[in-house]
Amino acid sequence: MVLLANILLALAKLIELASGLLTIYKYILLASVVVSWVNADPYNPLVNFIYRVTDPILRRIRRHMPDTGMLDLSPLVAFAAIYVLQIVVFDTAYQYLISAGMTLKVGR
Repeated sequence: MVLLANILLALAKLIELASGLLTIYKYILLASVVVSWVNADPYNPLVNFIYRVTDPILRRIRRHMPDTGMLDLSPLVAFAAIYVLQIVVFDTAYQYLISAGMTLKVGR
């Protein structure tokens, strides 16, 4: 049972890491929004990286959204999707795996 408990705890840590990576992605997404406001040089390596990381997701979201003219709401949809994913999926799975792992470790 201890082996299964440690496997569950390791899976919980992997879920925690994935949630942390999504948090970093939210900051990159925020940087993308700011860069679009200031009209930065697209040949700048940092700006180029930000666009390469965020554009595939935002492009997919824009494809399913109605045209709002100059106002791009796709980052808001991406933020909402990330928050839902983190709270509903990752936090729930993390809490379940931690409680199951600790229960197995204690031996109840």
